[in-house]
Amino acid sequence: MAGLSFEKKRAPRTVGYPAAVPVRVYGPESASVDGVPVVAAPGEEIQQAVLNRLQSLAISVGAPIHATVHDDLAGCVVPLEVSADGSSRVTGEPVRLTAPRTPGTATPAHTTPNPPQAPADRFGPPPVMDAPPVTAGPRDAGAGPGTGPGTGPGTGPGTASGAGAGAGAALGLGLPFDEPAPAQTPARGFDAVAEEVLGDGPLTETAEGAELLAEPLGRINEAVRAGRVDAAAELAERTLAEASAVFGPHHAEVLHVRELSAYIAYLGDDPVRACRLSLELAGLRRQARDGEAAYGNLQSAATAWRAVRDPEEGLRLGRELIGLWTELAAEPGPAADDPRPLEAARARMIRLTDRAAKAAQT
Repeated sequence: MAGLSFEKKRAPRTVGYPAAVPVRVYGPESASVDGVPVVAAPGEEIQQAVLNRLQSLAISVGAPIHATVHDDLAGCVVPLEVSADGSSRVTGEPVRLTAPRTPGTATPAHTTPNPPQAPADRFGPPPVMDAPPVTAGPRDAGAGPGTGPGTGPGTGPGTASGAGAGAGAALGLGLPFDEPAPAQTPARGFDAVAEEVLGDGPLTETAEGAELLAEPLGRINEAVRAGRVDAAAELAERTLAEASAVFGPHHAEVLHVRELSAYIAYLGDDPVRACRLSLELAGLRRQARDGEAAYGNLQSAATAWRAVRDPEEGLRLGRELIGLWTELAAEPGPAADDPRPLEAARARMIRLTDRAAKAAQT
């Protein structure tokens, strides 16, 4: 521990995310958020799955996420804001595509500036201005009814002004805000770590771990929530060394702290370290025959890998990621249930190969 210095004075770094996350709804069962495939759970609407993913992003950065939702089925583009508590609101006028897309038809080539009359899908229609107010529940805290000019009597895009029905009504989710949302798929990867950091549940995996690690883990989580990512990284490194010395490198508590370290590295704009840590964890979990945990670590590795900017480094990490993912997908478990993320990783490898070849020519 003596080699670790906490005397360095660094400028605090806050957690951020792109100004507008691109969202695409392709059909009733498929969508993507920031280029990552989203699949609805059995009985879950694809639009709800998208909102769940955006909420997870908001939780991970500790701030509302702005998204541009391109809904092929509804035939419109909707600007949206989703907060960490699950509340959402439409932030501008929806834009009508030239024609709503139905499954099997080509994607429209361009958009027109006219607001849609009333898109039929779940990211529309805009809220009705003269509708009676709906009692707000925890999922729409702070959201207001739609206001603004409409194309017909009593319609208009959602804004943040006023009180009453939240933007969830504008999205046509059909979820009363005073009732619980449908069951969601369990959070995995960095989404699961973020929920632990921002939640109030147990901080440790075991009783013996609680005695040693509850206090340092609490300080690490507090630093992450405050946006002090560099301080959180140093605390995590120190805690990991202490836990490894006491419990051994393969103990559940040590693996848990390593997951937290990988997540903090990702927040701290060190995706290479985050990816390597997550790949190491996935390998250890697979050796222990814990397919669920290994798959979660693979998802964390994939998230970090997509943020690696150097194509050569991306190719090296990608080969390791795809190799381990292929092995895990050959065994029973969640990795075998959905091959699409692995297919997306292979497609990115092709793009990285092209980028590396072009970089070598310059």
